[in-house]
Amino acid sequence: MHIEQYRNYCILKKGVTEHFPFDDNALVFKVMGKMFALSGVNSWESNEGKINLKCDPDKALELRGEYESINPGFHMNKKHWNTITVNKDADDTLVMQLIDHSYNLVVTGLTKKLKEELKLL
Repeated sequence: MHIEQYRNYCILKKGVTEHFPFDDNALVFKVMGKMFALSGVNSWESNEGKINLKCDPDKALELRGEYESINPGFHMNKKHWNTITVNKDADDTLVMQLIDHSYNLVVTGLTKKLKEELKLL
């Protein structure tokens, strides 16, 4: 997976916007203003980009035990976030599934008002 594939996959989801809220390296994707994916743009230069994704705590532990490339979220709440190093033992299909999982977790947690707004988009 390349950064363009990652970006395109995230940005095409309903209600998603991209931001650089911290600096010009940290690319953040939000759904209805809530973060679901974060990646350091510079990390992709070595062909092993890193993505922080929200994850169900039990699933996060399971994934960390199964994949060398999935670790507790760097600079994030380690219980709810994983850092995935792409182009290692987690293939593109799994990475896309984990992006979907993160997006869906955030959408599920939105307020009723924001969920209604998302439906209208």
